[in-house]
Amino acid sequence: MHDTTFSSMGSDVRLLFDGPAEIADRERLFVEDFAARLSRFIPGSELCALNADPRDEVPASRLLRAAVGAGLWAAERSGGLVDPTMLDAVERAGYRDSLKGVTATPLADALKHAPARHPASSNPAATWKAVFVDDAAATIRRPPGVRIDTGGTGKGLCADAVAHRLGGFRRVVVDCGGDIAVRGTWEIEVEHPLTGEHVHTLRVSGGGVATSGLNVRVWRRADGSYAHHLLDPGTGEPAWTGLVGATAIGASALEAETLSKLALLSGPGAARRVLAPLGGVLVHDDGDVEIVAPPRLKVAA
Repeated sequence: MHDTTFSSMGSDVRLLFDGPAEIADRERLFVEDFAARLSRFIPGSELCALNADPRDEVPASRLLRAAVGAGLWAAERSGGLVDPTMLDAVERAGYRDSLKGVTATPLADALKHAPARHPASSNPAATWKAVFVDDAAATIRRPPGVRIDTGGTGKGLCADAVAHRLGGFRRVVVDCGGDIAVRGTWEIEVEHPLTGEHVHTLRVSGGGVATSGLNVRVWRRADGSYAHHLLDPGTGEPAWTGLVGATAIGASALEAETLSKLALLSGPGAARRVLAPLGGVLVHDDGDVEIVAPPRLKVAA
């Protein structure tokens, strides 16, 4: 079993599979190329070129079309809560440059000063619905000035792509910054976003697992308020919903990533319904851990 970890996409990427080291080297190059072409922090990337292009229809590579398409799928799946057109709002919140290597502000400090908790809502304008991927024409259409961020869904898409490329191997784990694609049966440990402790183990057989947490990127803004990278599309501000972490299981890493964000942004009550079909883990503001078991595993009172 080969096990390697390297840094890419602003996070750690882990490849674990029953194959030789040279295959891991090949997949590392694939991930690094994927990340460089879709980074919003590299001015020459394909994503930055799309966002800067004044035309309403822009030629786009297969990779860029797949990444934007994944973001639109997540928006549709989440009712607009996972919105790929929030880049302007993310930058206004203070996440303009990569935070790689920057010491994060403690989440516990941010929670003490966070505003009243409430579920996030979708943007009534639903800007993402004005974005179209045309594979036949190899283009992406969107109103000029609408800028796209493929960050979160891009990691899930990348994990799924690498797992597909490792299709000849029986047991595979591809972990792109917490978005995990698996083949075979594995036990996936869930960490507490406030303490880092192991709080639960999920046993999965294929598909994907993903965790969304406020602890990953927290910073203090110039006005003294605290911010993080998961925004409420309805307000354009960081979402404080009563949850600080959500781990979801899905048919793929992309789906699990979408469900974990949807759960966290929805707040505790709706999050339970989001995770109920396949199960998952919720971590509340006060540190309480809630295990959401799928119906077949629930025990009658």
